[in-house]
Amino acid sequence: MCYGPFRVLRPLCHWGPIITVTLVSYITITAIIAYLEVFPPTSDHPARQVHFVVMLIWPCIILYNYFQAVFLGPGFVPLGWTPEDKKAIPKLQYCVHCEGYKAPRSHHCRKCKRCVMKMDHHCPWINSCVGHRNHTRFINFLILAPLGCLHGTIIHGITIYVKMFQILYVASNPRTRHNFRFSTSPFISFGVTHLICCFVAIGAALGVMIAISFLLYIQLKIVKKNETGIESWIKAKAEARIRDEDEGDFVYPYHLGWRENCRQVIRWEGEPVGDGFSWPVVEGCDQYTLTVEQLIQKERKKQRTIEYTVVDNYSGSWFPVSKGCCTCCRVPISEEPRIPIEEGDTIMVTRWKRYWLYGDKCLTDEEKEEGVIRIRGWFPKNCAEKTMLEFEVYEDDSEPEEPVDENAKKKN
Repeated sequence: MCYGPFRVLRPLCHWGPIITVTLVSYITITAIIAYLEVFPPTSDHPARQVHFVVMLIWPCIILYNYFQAVFLGPGFVPLGWTPEDKKAIPKLQYCVHCEGYKAPRSHHCRKCKRCVMKMDHHCPWINSCVGHRNHTRFINFLILAPLGCLHGTIIHGITIYVKMFQILYVASNPRTRHNFRFSTSPFISFGVTHLICCFVAIGAALGVMIAISFLLYIQLKIVKKNETGIESWIKAKAEARIRDEDEGDFVYPYHLGWRENCRQVIRWEGEPVGDGFSWPVVEGCDQYTLTVEQLIQKERKKQRTIEYTVVDNYSGSWFPVSKGCCTCCRVPISEEPRIPIEEGDTIMVTRWKRYWLYGDKCLTDEEKEEGVIRIRGWFPKNCAEKTMLEFEVYEDDSEPEEPVDENAKKKN
């Protein structure tokens, strides 16, 4: 399905889109069956017919925005991209994977293997990143999906109530039992199996509604500030770090006021604002204010790097039982990779947890010959030891005192 003439459908060949489309389809089909049973849209009930059309519109606009978010993609920085203004090059980050510079607000995604314009996060439910081109469609989907699920929940709830009332009070009554018919719709034959499906559908609809509403809240919170998930983290570190006297206070360059911030993303026509390379900024900032701050943070991160030497092999397993119970149970809550390591490898560690370390593996000559660019991720802390440098032999940076000759001291 994902190859040959169907290659265009490859973004859907992933558990995220498969589950999403299946849930939307299941909730929609069961809601239609339930509606046809309880509120049959016959010619003598025009209001029911209009309601039925509205119910059919929900899945259309929900799936339309969903597929737009999937197939439009986030927008990628061209491979090997270099800014037209050569003076801007020192202010930009270089991507070794794409062999080009990262445009302002762009970041490299290890899943998409490209630099993404205005990257917010990689979403497994659309099997792609949420970025410049599809952020609006993604927000529209998050708004419409809970509303559609709420509508479906009401239809299913009414159907369950009506059918359970019939079973408990009509079918069990000796005086009305002989006239009882479980299905009364002129369009379908509603049975007990359909009723069970309604119970399952209402649970699925409530679960989807709660989960997507929570994600929508997070998205609206960052859209209001004209940030992305990554930029919120960069901003927090910028405000927390000790700044040099000539730097001044950090000003986030893209906060244009909550109304203008929302207009940048929440657009029903779905077209993004801007070209993905340049952005409107507040007075006193320029296009490279945030990228320069990132360069400073990365430089300071390098200064905090500590070298570790691997003393025990690790296969890259997410739950390494052989490395201890605590190491196995208290894994990092992150999608970042776990890297396999062998005894003697050198790792430049930049992040620490109680039982895990995160860093860059120093590549061997064989790995470089194979074209490996970078190996970075988590590994168990008890598999490596901190490399003891010469200046760490002494407790401070001062030179050791020369030995004193006690006999010479007495003569004096």
